Amino acid sequence: MKSLITTVFLLTIVSLYSQTNREISRDWTSFNQTIDVQTATPKKFKVIAYVKVDTQDSHAWAGVWARVDTKEDKTGFFDNMRDRPVKLNQWQSYSVEGTIDSNSKSLSFGGLCSYNGKFYFDKFELFIENDKGVLTAVQIPNASFEMQTKNNEIPKWNLGTKNNQNIKVKEYKISSEPDKKDGVASLLIEGSGIKFIESGKIGGVEGASPQIGAMISMLEDLKNRVENTVKNMSKYEVDYLLDKDANRIGALVMHLAAAEAYYQVFTFENREFNAEEEKKWGAALALDQGGRDDFKGNDIQYYLDIYNEVRAKTISELKKKDDAWFAEVQKKYGISNQYCWFHVMEHQSSHLGQILFLKKRIKPELELKLDGKIKN
Repeated sequence: MKSLITTVFLLTIVSLYSQTNREISRDWTSFNQTIDVQTATPKKFKVIAYVKVDTQDSHAWAGVWARVDTKEDKTGFFDNMRDRPVKLNQWQSYSVEGTIDSNSKSLSFGGLCSYNGKFYFDKFELFIENDKGVLTAVQIPNASFEMQTKNNEIPKWNLGTKNNQNIKVKEYKISSEPDKKDGVASLLIEGSGIKFIESGKIGGVEGASPQIGAMISMLEDLKNRVENTVKNMSKYEVDYLLDKDANRIGALVMHLAAAEAYYQVFTFENREFNAEEEKKWGAALALDQGGRDDFKGNDIQYYLDIYNEVRAKTISELKKKDDAWFAEVQKKYGISNQYCWFHVMEHQSSHLGQILFLKKRIKPELELKLDGKIKN
């Protein structure tokens, strides 16, 4: 018995939350440094940097930004130059000015850019008011980006908008650039392949009648909301099951595609699913145990590709119809084609709320690390 006891496995299992070092997809990116700030009286500060933008994208812009976070971890002062975007293709100095007060905990600052183009940054400076009311320079590591970038990372700077995070955005490439304002190099962030999605507009869809165009724009707005909510989720998050009766987020996206596919045949062909279609879409449409069993183990893009394929067919077929067809009533159920597609729209909205609910309740993925040696 004693010999069994003396065989001790010194295994330290450390449960760690997944780090924020990850890659996502979106139409903007940023970088920052963060410093702790404490003051009994309000102090002014100023962030200055040189920026230039080389782009053919009318939506593209860059800026210098700064944010003060409070002791309650809330945002105090914030300015990202959105109201005065940088679009000029020549080096020019830009600044952001704000105030640090007694409730301030940290000051974050950096640069950001949005959409496609080449965005150059150089010579960051930070000034904070001293006790005599004079703006005094604060040293910034790698302020002029003389340290070469590597693997899409910027030495001494964080990627994203928060300290100790590294959020790489797939659409942007980071490099060092000899075209500079100070020293021997500048920072170049190049965005490509980003599609502008118009929002806040109903109707006016090219090739569609007025009522159908309004419906297409609403369908697309909601699909974009769903996609933006889920597109950066990990496979763990997509497959997360809140409880035995809940639905996985991947299955919910598949359900949206299945419901839309059903209303395609119902309105465009005046029929129900045939046997082949029922086999393809049945589990996703029902969202019962079959849906929980079938839809897991896939990246979110797997479901989004199916969803987008179904939507492309919807838009193509709707554009072939006119407003008179839209108003026609399906005799079997006494509802119009317009109401059917209104239901598809509000169905997306309903499940978007469900997706948002589930997303907020996903527990952090635990990473197990074995640290130590086996001792006999």
